[in-house]
Amino acid sequence: MTPAGHPERPDRIRAIEEALTAEAFPDLVRRDAPAGDLTLADLVHAPGYLQALSRVRPAEGLVQIDEDTFISSGSLDAAATALGAGLAALDAVALGEVENAFCPVRPPGHHAERERPMGFCLVNTVAILAREAQRKYGAERVAIVDFDVHHGNGTANIFHDDASVFYGSSHQAPLFPGTGAASETGVGNIVNAPLPARSGKDEMREAYDSLVLPALEAFRPDFLFISAGFDADYRDPLAQLNWRPDDFAWLTGRLMEVAGRRCGGRIVSMLEGGYDRQGLATGVMAHVSTLMGKTSG
Repeated sequence: MTPAGHPERPDRIRAIEEALTAEAFPDLVRRDAPAGDLTLADLVHAPGYLQALSRVRPAEGLVQIDEDTFISSGSLDAAATALGAGLAALDAVALGEVENAFCPVRPPGHHAERERPMGFCLVNTVAILAREAQRKYGAERVAIVDFDVHHGNGTANIFHDDASVFYGSSHQAPLFPGTGAASETGVGNIVNAPLPARSGKDEMREAYDSLVLPALEAFRPDFLFISAGFDADYRDPLAQLNWRPDDFAWLTGRLMEVAGRRCGGRIVSMLEGGYDRQGLATGVMAHVSTLMGKTSG
């Protein structure tokens, strides 16, 4: 639950459900998300982090954590379901049941740092999945590519000193949260591609072709996760990039090409941002169509 008018609201998932109807995507395999084990947050967050969230969670109503981030009585249940979706997708992909998966979940997670929830995010779901791919399935090198319009400071914070996890991000700069400079490289495992406001496909494609994708290819991941934010869409109210649905399709296709060469096509994509209903819906449709092999981007 978030306050009335908050950008991160249930309407986001409704827009995706409407976009991915069985009529529009008759071949899409759909699975309900089970509740995930939130104690897995200990894999990436500081000791006591989950307990601190549980203590601040109200019995009813809302508690404001910071300017943008709220927690309600049901927030951790929602976070558990988001994690459960990702864990089920990880299992399905790792066991070869499907080649890739997309999880339309909320709340997002990529701003949640090791010791701090922020930016609408309580638990860093994609970071937990990366660790679980290593712990459960023995992946030695795991990659996360984040095309949300906001830099995933939490993911970068968690893996800053870990050479076994690659983090590549394109994001508008300057913009919240103010991190993600090209000079922030971790231990050589982090690649940031800041994009100027009002830039579009040409700048984005150049950033990926010249910087993010070559670094991802050289990393040779065993598994690829995507932090899929659709707030780079030109209609989004929280940013000023000018991406169109074809741009999300193109980028998804390029990531699939690298995954096909390096990790057997294994991709799990987790929803992050996207706050214009139409922009979110059309971006997700382009992303999912491409993951299903229906478009070339």
